[in-house]
Amino acid sequence: MIVMAQFCCTSLWFAGNAILPDIILQFHLLPDFLAHLTIAVQVGFIAGTLIFAVLTIADRFSPSLVFFVSSVFAALFNLGILLESVQPNGLLLFRFLTGFFLAGIYPVGMKIAADHYQQGLGKSLGFLVGALVIGTAFPHLLKSVTTSFPWHTVVYATSALSVFGGVMMMRWIPDGPFRKPGQQLNFTSFLAGFRNKNFRSVAIGYFGHMWELYTFWAFVPVMLGAYHSYYNRAGFDVSFWSFVIIGSGALACVFSGLFSQRFGAKKIAGIALFLSGLCCLLSPFFLFISTAWLLIVFLIFWGLVVIADSPLFSTLVAQNSPAESRGTSLTIVNCIGFSITIISIQTIQLLSNYLGQKYVYMVLATGPFIGLIALLNNTSIIGRANDSLMRIIKKIA
Repeated sequence: MIVMAQFCCTSLWFAGNAILPDIILQFHLLPDFLAHLTIAVQVGFIAGTLIFAVLTIADRFSPSLVFFVSSVFAALFNLGILLESVQPNGLLLFRFLTGFFLAGIYPVGMKIAADHYQQGLGKSLGFLVGALVIGTAFPHLLKSVTTSFPWHTVVYATSALSVFGGVMMMRWIPDGPFRKPGQQLNFTSFLAGFRNKNFRSVAIGYFGHMWELYTFWAFVPVMLGAYHSYYNRAGFDVSFWSFVIIGSGALACVFSGLFSQRFGAKKIAGIALFLSGLCCLLSPFFLFISTAWLLIVFLIFWGLVVIADSPLFSTLVAQNSPAESRGTSLTIVNCIGFSITIISIQTIQLLSNYLGQKYVYMVLATGPFIGLIALLNNTSIIGRANDSLMRIIKKIA
């Protein structure tokens, strides 16, 4: 039930991206509106997670209730882009507000799972983040199979799914047996986790992972579109393959969660970071290769490894955070991580004007590299570098 609710509600995330070509045509916008539309959701999510964290909402109130209320408001603001009088700035505002209430869905969903499962949390979050991945990719599939319908269909469908997911969570998921409510309002409790060295280490690993993840997801249709324009005979469906490439990561989340039960979450996360960073560096050899299926295979592999470590980092953050502020800790780490995605998306959008579509994605490798530094802090040189980063964050905390 938690997995299904998470899938339904997170389908709102990239609903705007899936219909971007239609929005550009209707409002006579430039193609770089993709970055603005994606960032509007991310900024909204960041603002939401910051407010949810400072007010400790997920720890002071029933997480299922928070999830339900957020799903309804997110669905309503998602519908706002269909208003006849809406202008481009209005589109960005409604996507911002949708992202704001996604802050009560994604991290709160992980909090609910953590309240129900202590043993096997990595496996549980593997399924949960897998649902996020499918939900994120789903609008692209909707766009692909509803080409004969107006683009508004995608917006109606994702809003309906969000409300349905919220009702599921509210109706059938009670508060978990391991929930430890934080009854008092504490404006500094969201910093409590950063006082723990292990928490800081896995948080930095997560931040490096986030530098790459959402930028890759946002630019998958751009990569495919650029290839399609370069090779006029490519003839593949950009929306469908965007869904396959992004959605395939759901399998990676499930299997990485299962493998973490045997080999440990930190080790599997490190392997995934290494492989995704390698994909960034190898991207120039594949993005304009003459054989289309090699590009598709490469992007599917990249789509697998870029997300495989996400549930593992969430597991490590949950396990190393104080029990009474677990929901708040997950939320603030999400807040910082998604702030990093804005810088990353804007950086790639800007550098693409100078480096072009072939070489620009190599820049994403810096995130996985920093993440590996954080995870491998037991070795001498890497440990000293990581300790420097830790001291900076500890001073901030």
